[in-house]
Parts: sequence; structure tokens; C-alpha cells
Amino acid sequence: MSQQKIEQIAAQLSNWRPQLELKTPGEILLWASAVYKSRLVFASSLGVEDQVLIHFLGKMELPIRVFTLDTGRLFPQTYDLLSKTTERYGVKIEIYLPNAAAVEKMIRARGINLFYNSIEDRKLCCEVRKIQPLQRALRNTEAWISGLRRGQSGSRQTTQVIEWDETHQLVKINPLWNWSEEDVWSFIHKHQVPYNPLHDQGFASIGCASCTRAVAPGEDVRAGRWWWEQDSHRESGLHSARSKQTSEAHS
Repeated sequence: MSQQKIEQIAAQLSNWRPQLELKTPGEILLWASAVYKSRLVFASSLGVEDQVLIHFLGKMELPIRVFTLDTGRLFPQTYDLLSKTTERYGVKIEIYLPNAAAVEKMIRARGINLFYNSIEDRKLCCEVRKIQPLQRALRNTEAWISGLRRGQSGSRQTTQVIEWDETHQLVKINPLWNWSEEDVWSFIHKHQVPYNPLHDQGFASIGCASCTRAVAPGEDVRAGRWWWEQDSHRESGLHSARSKQTSEAHS
């Protein structure tokens, strides 16, 4: 995409942002569906934030395409939640799997549990199992919805309601950007939204079974992801730090 086009989008998002900051998540989803239509997609990890958004989509019957990534190493509880969610809301959730040949090549070269060897190997595993399928899922789209919140971790404190995703060259819409963890769980319980039972066992952020553990009281919500690494801003690359406010991305 040309720099001129990106600057045009940046100016447009800057105009929209103050209005969207005053809207509820449901209103934001309705607005996004009307503006982007079939060029909009929702990437769900089946986390509690994404379950809240699925609830809105299902109840409002919005024609927004939804997908999730199956890395091949998810918890059994995550697969059960996927089934329960589609049954509850009648929302079709497309499943994207990693390329089998790429997984085989990676494992033969680096080992079945390569992610424990080094940060480089862990990022390679995330690249093959998550990022490449995500890139396929985002093809032919202009905007994607995520469940990111400012309060999720230190690396997400600058999350905006709408922003330019420089990594994927798309508009990113975050309807729950200013919700607290208490807001999320209050909504989950009030509306009896299905969620992963591992949350009740201390799992704050749930990814692959091999790379996720429960967290202790007071620990950062992301502390259970790739816990053997020292970097306090551990991310898989799905929501890269390069996702910026449009006012900052090209200043």
C-alpha cells in the first residue's frame, strides 16, 4: 500500500476515533459492519473478551465473518468451548490450521518442543502455527476486529478503539479497548456467556497447552504465556507492537 493511501486512512481514522470512543461495543460492531461490510473480519482466540464480542455478534445477528486459529496444540477445553459457542450463538466460526508441510519441516529441523529451546525457535513456532494462518485469514479484508484491551498487559496500554495495524496493513477495531477485567467478567456472568473453564483454575490468558500456565495472584495477565522467557512484553506476533495509533504511526 502506498504511503499516500496510508496517510489518507490515518486522517480518516483520526476523524472517526472521537466518535467511536463514545459508543458501546455493540454500537462499534454495528458501525464497523455498516462501514466495511464483507471486507471486515473478527479474529477470535476464544478468550473471554472475544466471547463477549461473539455474544454481541450472535444477539445482534451481524453478518461479520468470524475465524479462529487452531495451532494443533490447543487445550481440550478450548475445542469444547469452540463447539459450545457455535451451538449457543449460531455463529459460524471458520477454523484456520497451519500448513502441514511447514509444521513437519519445522519439527524435523528443530524438534517437537522447539519453543523451549530459544526465543528464536519459539517465534518460529508462532510464525508457522499462528502468523501464517492469520495472514491467510486476513486476505481480501480491509479491517479486523480484536478483543484487545488496554488493561491486558503493559504492551497493550496504548490500544485505541480504532487504529492502523502497520504489520498487517489493515484497520484494527478494538470494541473493548477501554473495558477493565472487572467489566469483562461482570458481562460474562450477567449474560451467562460460555468461557474456557481453565480461567477458573488460574489461567488468565490461554493459548497453546504447551506454552500456557496458570498465574499467581498479582501476576500480570500475560505472565502465564511463554513463562520461561524473561522478556516482560512477550507476544506471539498476532498483535504486534507495530499496531499504532494512526496519529503516531506516521508522525
